[in-house]
Amino acid sequence: MLAGGHAPAAGGLAKAALKYLEQTGASAVQVYVSNPRGWALTDGDPKQDEAFLAGCADRGVATYIHASLLVNIGSPTQLTVERSIATLEHALRRGLAIGARGVVFHAGSAVDAAHAEKALHLVREELGPLLDRAAASGLPELLVEPSAGGGRSLAARVEDLEPYLAAVDGHPHLGVCFDTCHAWAAGHDLATPGGMTATLDALVTAVGPHRLRLVHANDSKDGCGSARDRHETLGAGTIGTDAFAELVRHPAVRGLPLIVETPSKDDASGHADDIALLRALDTSPIAQRASPFATTPGK
Repeated sequence: MLAGGHAPAAGGLAKAALKYLEQTGASAVQVYVSNPRGWALTDGDPKQDEAFLAGCADRGVATYIHASLLVNIGSPTQLTVERSIATLEHALRRGLAIGARGVVFHAGSAVDAAHAEKALHLVREELGPLLDRAAASGLPELLVEPSAGGGRSLAARVEDLEPYLAAVDGHPHLGVCFDTCHAWAAGHDLATPGGMTATLDALVTAVGPHRLRLVHANDSKDGCGSARDRHETLGAGTIGTDAFAELVRHPAVRGLPLIVETPSKDDASGHADDIALLRALDTSPIAQRASPFATTPGK
């Protein structure tokens, strides 16, 4: 199983993230390459980039970038839209430098009801050309992640992904990142037996069997439908371990990287336990079955 977590980058990408890989035994990793709560963009340190790229290659680690949490392509504020596209372009270029397979970004929000129709039009106008440029330049894929709901989210429930992808004509360079905490917060009851399976089935129906490229495996501190994005250690939250057993057994997930973004007092020990749990669930006898919907990561 390709399982890992979101690694720190403070003090140098290679220095921090490679240490994290050693501490957790992760075979997949996600990082920020800019301020997650700001618009400032930096070029990065070429030496750190090279060392990180080589270190991940030596370990066979699948790498992903999470774009700034401020990205909102559907915003009614033009400056926010412009900054969002610039941030994604920056993340894609940095992704190429560090060998990332994809750049995750949140689906965003229309902010107010009057802007809802225009918001998806902006996705077509702004995201579509960016996807064309990325594909033509050999840059990593973009992976849209549904939100936890609330406000005027452009995609929160998995069925919302169908019109979102339709806005860019199902562009092949746009994949999906499924976050379990977000889905739970948006109202998908993952804790009921069969709930995780039903949600993933609905996702496949909405976007097709090979559009899912990455999974964020997070438990939640809050109840189903809370619209609150507060992650918890796997099995210690309101979703529960049984749901994650269903997650790793689902044919659409088999073969995909799983990333944990759960609390950890030192950014490593807690993640190591969560990664170990996912692997234990993955190696249980019932988990070993055919995967007709599985896709090669990054394809």
